Amino acid sequence: MENQQQQHQQQEQSLVKSRFRRVCVFCGSSPGRNPSYQLAAIQLGRQLVERNIDLVYGGGSIGLMGLVSQAVFDGGRHVLGVIPKTLMPREITGETVGEVRAVSGMHQRKAEMSRQADAFIALPGGYGTLEELLEVITWAQLGIHDKPVGLLNVDGYYNSLLSFIDKAVDEGFIAPAARHIIVSAQTAHELMSKLEEYVPEHSGVASKLSWEMEQQLGYTAKSDIAR
Repeated sequence: MENQQQQHQQQEQSLVKSRFRRVCVFCGSSPGRNPSYQLAAIQLGRQLVERNIDLVYGGGSIGLMGLVSQAVFDGGRHVLGVIPKTLMPREITGETVGEVRAVSGMHQRKAEMSRQADAFIALPGGYGTLEELLEVITWAQLGIHDKPVGLLNVDGYYNSLLSFIDKAVDEGFIAPAARHIIVSAQTAHELMSKLEEYVPEHSGVASKLSWEMEQQLGYTAKSDIAR
C-alpha cells in the first residue's frame, strides 16, 4: 500500500505543471478521412494527461470525440461529457467514459462546457465544431471571458479559416488585437505550450460579465425563442 502511494506521488510530481484545471475540446463526431486527425486527437488527450488537465467535451463516444476522451480517461484524468438528450442515441454508441451530463439542448450544452473550462481547443470537425469555436472567440472579443482559444491546425485543416479571418482583419471587420484571440499550432504539444503562455491583447466591452450571467440571460432567452 505504501509503495502504491509513493508511485502515485512520483507520477503526480512528474506531470507538467499547468495553469489550466480543465480544457474544453471541440471536435468532430466523425473520425475524418485523414488518419492524422485521429492521431492528433489521441496526442492531444495524452498532452492533457501529461499536464494534469481534465477534459470537458461534447459527450460523444464516436469519431474524434471518442478518441480524445478515451485517451484522457485511460490516462487517469476526469472526463466530463456534456450532451443534449436528443443527441445521445446518435453520438453515443457502446460504453461511455467518465461522467456524462445530459442537458436540454445545444445552447445549454455550450454554456455548460464554457463555464466548466479554463481554455478551449478545436480539433478538426464540421459545422458544429466551427460554430462552437466561433462562439467562444466572439465571447472573448466581447470581453465576456479571457480564456485562451486554441486551434489544432492538423495538416493545415484550418488554413482556409485562418486566411478568411486575416482577410476580415484587412477589410476592417475584425480588430488586429482580436485576431490574437486565436492561438494556432500544428501539433498538440506546440499548441499547449502556446496556450500556457497566452496573454490577452484584446480589450473587451463587457469585461464585468460572467459565464453565469451569460448563461442565465443569453441562453435562457435563446431557449425560449427556440421553443
